[in-house]
Amino acid sequence: MAHPIPAPHMGEPYLLTPGPLTTSYKVKQAMLRDWGSWDNDFRTMTRDMRARLLAMIGDGADAYDCVPVQGSGSFAVEAMLGSFVPRDGKVLVLANGAYGLRASATMDYLDRAKVLLNKGDYLPPRGHEVSQILADDPTITHVLAIHCETSSGILNPIQEIADATHAHGRKLLIDSMSAFGALPLDAAALNCAAFVSSANKCIEGVPGFGFVIARKSELAAARGNAHSLSLDVEAQWTTMNKTGQWRFTPPTHVVAAFIEALNAHEAEGGVAARGARYTRNRDVMVAGMRDLGFETLLDDTWLSPIIVTFFCPDDPAFQFDQFYELMKQRGFIIYPGKLTVADSFRVGCIGQMDEHVMRRVVDAARLALSDMGVVSAAPPVAALNERKKLAA
Repeated sequence: MAHPIPAPHMGEPYLLTPGPLTTSYKVKQAMLRDWGSWDNDFRTMTRDMRARLLAMIGDGADAYDCVPVQGSGSFAVEAMLGSFVPRDGKVLVLANGAYGLRASATMDYLDRAKVLLNKGDYLPPRGHEVSQILADDPTITHVLAIHCETSSGILNPIQEIADATHAHGRKLLIDSMSAFGALPLDAAALNCAAFVSSANKCIEGVPGFGFVIARKSELAAARGNAHSLSLDVEAQWTTMNKTGQWRFTPPTHVVAAFIEALNAHEAEGGVAARGARYTRNRDVMVAGMRDLGFETLLDDTWLSPIIVTFFCPDDPAFQFDQFYELMKQRGFIIYPGKLTVADSFRVGCIGQMDEHVMRRVVDAARLALSDMGVVSAAPPVAALNERKKLAA
């Protein structure tokens, strides 16, 4: 069921980012009440939240449980890696952007063995590559995949990665931070040991906690693995199931906001409807930006409906900082690029936005280019040549 998307409250700009993102007034309003972290009302909220998240993963959910973890998404990724990878384990980290590389750095901090497949900014890791690495190295115990790499906007081929991992008898861990809630993730069908996401992504809550959804058997086996008191997923799970409470002070207001966000997610039509809106946002915005002369980093095959990376124009009149401010003046906060090979910027498609908002984004970009005196939004030829070379 389609629902009109209102303007942000009190003249706020739209956040065209992969989270934090623009939230509804009801989500904001839910944070106006204080909650006791030990109170039964809050424990009921936590129990309800965990059950509703599990209901989103498809058939086989009975084999899994949901464990919320305080902190940002990176806290949840570290908690997953530190809790489910034993100290003598070894992880194949699949990277094609900043977040895969961050996971690789996390493995170094954890002092766990790893193998890094770094595909750069343009291309996804493929199943046949995973299969070959696993065949060559029987000491690898786990594979970590990024569902949607938001530094470039690549939607990675998670099913073929999962198939290769399962075929070699290894365990799959997924960072679905920017995808869960808008893109299907059937954990049982993927033979996924665990995955993580965050409150402030596609379910459209606010920052403050992530959550780990893992097989109960993996949770039970994780006791004693964790490197950290506060990021021990098994200990959090055991305490929550025994007392209904978080081990340490929970982000009470954020949980209340997330419950309201879950209500809106369900009212919109769940994962399929949320994903369809974001896809339409992307399609309208990308078509409009291309009409202005901008070029996407990625081929259409790999464009996610979460965030899109554009090359900065080669025109000497274009300065990103000025472009950013001109967009902000018109009510849109965009995101700087994270590429190593070319200057770029990103435009998010998620949050309380629809295709009508995205048309306004394109119009704001057109006016910003005019204000700057940019004649052409085309990227440097060298950047296009580098893309072509690396993608070959």
